[in-house]
Amino acid sequence: MEFKVNCGIWGTMFGVPGIVADNFLKLATGGQIKVLLYLLRYSGKMCSLDEISSNTGVLPDQVEEAIMFWQQANVLTPQNTPEITAVRPIMQQPSVSEPKEVSPSAIHGPVPDHKANYSGSEIAEIMKESQDIRELFKIAEGILGTLKNSQMNSIIWMYDHLGLKKEVIITLLTYCSSIEKTNTSYVEKIAADWAENDINSMSAAQDEIQRMTSSRDYTANIMKLFEMTRRPTTKQDDFIKQWKNAGYELDLIHYAYEKTLEQINKLSFDYINKILISWNDSGFRTVQDVKKAESGFRSKKKGANASNSDSSSDIEEYKSVINKFLY
Repeated sequence: MEFKVNCGIWGTMFGVPGIVADNFLKLATGGQIKVLLYLLRYSGKMCSLDEISSNTGVLPDQVEEAIMFWQQANVLTPQNTPEITAVRPIMQQPSVSEPKEVSPSAIHGPVPDHKANYSGSEIAEIMKESQDIRELFKIAEGILGTLKNSQMNSIIWMYDHLGLKKEVIITLLTYCSSIEKTNTSYVEKIAADWAENDINSMSAAQDEIQRMTSSRDYTANIMKLFEMTRRPTTKQDDFIKQWKNAGYELDLIHYAYEKTLEQINKLSFDYINKILISWNDSGFRTVQDVKKAESGFRSKKKGANASNSDSSSDIEEYKSVINKFLY
């Protein structure tokens, strides 16, 4: 179904940064989108938190968190003003140099190779000295709820030791929240992987999230096809990644699964993988290709066996032709 925007009935129009539609429609909350739209509608006007709240239905403290979220995403830029509650939304501008933040390592010495376990008083001191950490904690609370000491230490570690930018950390936390996997070990595993692979910009982080989302969706489809009730093991997950990278269609994988059940009466990723490799080597890219080969083989054997048949040997020969691998 296609829709056409009816511009004729509109009054004043305003623009929305492309990054919002491209990267944040899924990750941002409804309240964050509401706040941004209101600010963009009144771009250049000084707006208080209460005013934004009354016009969007978003609570004032959530308005403040939403504004900080969009600032960290470089969609909004704060203006110099003595009123702390006033903000002025503008379209994303080229990056400029900002005053260098005092990092936790500057307070507590060299950054350790592992995540430090700062006490509450040490974290309070870090927050006092680092505006970036204060902002990260504030936005993280909007995403995760009240932060535990372990989560605060984790955020400090990602920012100070791994060197991830604020907007990248926020994007990571938002993604983990969207898939309901916010335990620190999971978040830190992804953060370490991003740091190792130099995923440290909004565009790189969004590309990686799209890749991870696609991989999760592919795995979910495989689990559904195989009627699995548990998450794949590490070895099974490696097979799934191979199939995705090879570009195997889901219906072809499902057909290989059915063949596996017919032949060994159980789910075996290794067996399915050998079938898929055999079909791929034979030039079979779709279920139709395989079924066409099966039909042609049966027709040929039917004629050849009209005068001399050995059904058991025919079945084995059929298997060896269609599924050419060692049993």
